[in-house]
Order: sequence, then structure tokens, then C-alpha cells
Amino acid sequence: MRIFKTKTFARFARRERISDASLCEAVQRAEHGLFDAQLGGGVIKQRVARPGQGRSGGYRVLIAYRPRTLSVFLYGFAKSERDNVDDNELATLRDIAKGWFHSDANTLARAIAAGLVLEVLNDDQEKA
Repeated sequence: MRIFKTKTFARFARRERISDASLCEAVQRAEHGLFDAQLGGGVIKQRVARPGQGRSGGYRVLIAYRPRTLSVFLYGFAKSERDNVDDNELATLRDIAKGWFHSDANTLARAIAAGLVLEVLNDDQEKA
């Protein structure tokens, strides 16, 4: 499983102090079939805890999720800021997810080199 976060999502995560470990934990829950919501088109919604707090009052993250293969964190928001994304936003996120799912290793490498995505390393991987 390779896990990425878009440049925009990375800014959000940094601002909100969401750790890569928290993101990996959200993907691990999905790998075990524990979804907060399946939104169609490979987009899932997971809860991520605020630092030092629980998941219920924390953040909602939308992930392009392909089991055992690829996860790309696309969008995040605080539950206190909004209830959910609207239908137009969700349609756009589904289209973006579809593009990531059709990416091969070369496309992903170019996206990383261009700074469009950052790879999230879990505890089993060493940072280069």
C-alpha cells in the first residue's frame, strides 16, 4: 500500500498538526474494512483525531482509496467548520480519485518530483 497526500492536503495537515502516523492509522482502519463513509468512486471519508483528543470531534478526511494498493488524501476539514462536502465537490473528488487510480509508477514518480503529492511513510518504511 502506498499512501500519498496532495500538496493542498499536506498544507492542511501541517496547519492542523495532523501527523503522518494519524493518516496511516486512518488507512489501516480502511484496510480492515472500518470506513466512516464510502462515498462512491473510490472516495472514502475517515475521521482523524485532533492531537491529544478523540476522532469524533476531530477532522474528516476524504481519501482516494484502492484497497491494498493506493491511498491519496485529497481533502480535509474540521467537523466544527462544516458538516460535509456538497454534491459538486464530491463529483470533482471522484474524478480526481479516478485519475490517481489510473496512474502508473512513472506517473506517480513525476507527481512526487513535481511536488504535486508527498508520500506518507508508515512505521514499516524508513525515510530516505
